[in-house]
Amino acid sequence: MGDEVRTLAYGSWPSPIDAALAAAHDGHPEYVGFVGDEAWWTEPRPLEGGRRTLVRRCDDGSQESVLPAPWNVRSRVIEYGGQPWAGVMADGEPLVVFVNFADQRLYRFRPGGVPHPLTPVSPVGGGLRWADPQVLVDRGEVWCVLEEFTGDGSVDVRRVLAAVPLDGSAAQDRDGVRELTGERHRFVTGPRISPDGRRAAWLAWDHPRMPWDGTELVVAGIGGDGTFREARTVAGGPEESIAQVEWSTDGRLLYTADRTGWWNLYAEDGVPKEEGGVPTAEGGVLNAEDGVPNAEDRAPNAGSGVSNAVGDGVPLCPREEEFGGPLWKLGHRWFAPLEGGLIAVVHGRGATTLGILDPETGEVVDAAGPWTEFAPTLAVHGERVVAVGASPRSAYEVVELDARTGRARVIGAAHDDAVDPAYYPEPQIRTFTGPAGRDIHAHIYPPHNPGCVAPGDELPPYVVWAHGGPTGRAPLVLDLEIAYFTSRGIGVAEVNYGGSAGYGREYRGRLREQWGVVDVEDCAAVALSLADEGTADRDRLAVRGGSAGGWTAASSLATTDVYACGTIIYPILDLAGWATGETHDFESRYLESLVGPYAEVPARYAERSPAEHADRVTVPFLLLQGLDDVICPPAQCERFLARMEGRRVPHAYLAFEGEGHGFRRAETMVRVLESELSLYAQVFGLNPPGIPTLELTK
Repeated sequence: MGDEVRTLAYGSWPSPIDAALAAAHDGHPEYVGFVGDEAWWTEPRPLEGGRRTLVRRCDDGSQESVLPAPWNVRSRVIEYGGQPWAGVMADGEPLVVFVNFADQRLYRFRPGGVPHPLTPVSPVGGGLRWADPQVLVDRGEVWCVLEEFTGDGSVDVRRVLAAVPLDGSAAQDRDGVRELTGERHRFVTGPRISPDGRRAAWLAWDHPRMPWDGTELVVAGIGGDGTFREARTVAGGPEESIAQVEWSTDGRLLYTADRTGWWNLYAEDGVPKEEGGVPTAEGGVLNAEDGVPNAEDRAPNAGSGVSNAVGDGVPLCPREEEFGGPLWKLGHRWFAPLEGGLIAVVHGRGATTLGILDPETGEVVDAAGPWTEFAPTLAVHGERVVAVGASPRSAYEVVELDARTGRARVIGAAHDDAVDPAYYPEPQIRTFTGPAGRDIHAHIYPPHNPGCVAPGDELPPYVVWAHGGPTGRAPLVLDLEIAYFTSRGIGVAEVNYGGSAGYGREYRGRLREQWGVVDVEDCAAVALSLADEGTADRDRLAVRGGSAGGWTAASSLATTDVYACGTIIYPILDLAGWATGETHDFESRYLESLVGPYAEVPARYAERSPAEHADRVTVPFLLLQGLDDVICPPAQCERFLARMEGRRVPHAYLAFEGEGHGFRRAETMVRVLESELSLYAQVFGLNPPGIPTLELTK
């Protein structure tokens, strides 16, 4: 009897994947690195308040968390954070620095010891924050990004490269931190130092650009006293995005740029190597104050998007696929040069894989294994490559590739089937046709449960998931939140709408001044196509998304009649408010490209904002918000709800203390999933067993 397949209505199938199980497996390993011969990385702990710990893999293969609660290894630079730790071997044992989330101070520690602060706390605004560190034992310093608030406003902030003493002498003294660069740029990534220690390279950009629109590759000489000299832009510009820069072991500058419409790898062989730093193009005169060439002495064409001051770079593997991605966090790595001259790469079109590139031939040999998606984090040591990979049947795990043999194996955070994998969804990769015949990429997860089928004449409900960003992408990997729904008989459609990363610059550019239009149209086109082909029930379609996806969900409810209900998670709802001080500095000018300059098209901001058109929302919805969110603040939700008053549209608003932009605590995620399922149950007429009823108010 145990193997008998029961016929039950969609949405009422019993499933072993409950909300607590999905919450316990939320998040994944991140920020891999080597400390000596050991691989280290960060890992989430949803059951410990959502903190992130630092894990090391010892020589005997065992793993240990080297920092107990409440230590939380996470940076808040640009609010989304970035590489929060670095380590080296010093005096025969690991020496590690990390950023602690609670106070954002940089700490030094050795395993088994107590962390010691290296930086002070600032009483001003958001304080002092650090990211993307490099530990330089010989200099007795940590070189990293410093984000410093100068006032209480969200945009009262400056960012520079800085050197922090390793001896702790700056722990109470802001003046003890040595600044390496001036404030020429609003945003910078951490420095990459050449093998001979004489040059540094980093990326920089300015408002209103986002880093996937245009960045500059800056190179400077390093003087004997550790100061940067003669910094200048050697590649990139307003119309070219450089996503990452590194030095090869023989001193060549390597970077990813999207000048062809795809993020491809380039090598710059023409960077001068004279003593004392990098001369300016054609003998230009330096600005004595900050070591930066004057504007007239900058590299030719630097402002046009491509610099030819030292050559345009040699493409190493020209392909119509991505060897980079959107720089949402400082320290993302899609490539890492190996000692022998080969380069480890995370690359692909849509999905990403791990491979080894031979820069001499342009050939890439991909790692064999079950992984179909790799995160933008890489570390190398000798011929060893460590990455983070996943697949539709396995969550993200730490993978080591031997570049000599091509063999790959799991070395950390190994996927363990918490339930019978027969309950996992079986996704389909599909391309739909949208307005004007444009392609829309999507992942379709039909309802799937080995013990249940639906009556033959019933079509399943489907929820369209809109990812965040919006310059992001939904990866095709095992997600127990998706399995939570599909195993109960509710289908999920993840839509990589126009504007998503992974499909080239033209596809990303479809959202330019079209946010709230193209994303909404593409999600609707997928939903209606599923209904038209008989895959989904036309009367039981829902939309769901968080952050920018929350915007798309809310806009979809306000401007289409496609959906019977929606789940809106920490959203943007009021464009004018968001554009005039209600968000953080990093994205404060993002809407200029997504919608248009506010001063020029204010009517467009009003016309597209769901908060301005609450009267158009006529179907039930669930609104979820973290009260500590500084990216999409609660005020946006509160204004929207105030305008819904008296309209008698069933809805619920759940706001969570201690949660920011992205829920991290297990108890929060349990409440969120169960509430979302209850919404669908009430609207679609489903009967999921054992789910608390969400109270909908009118």
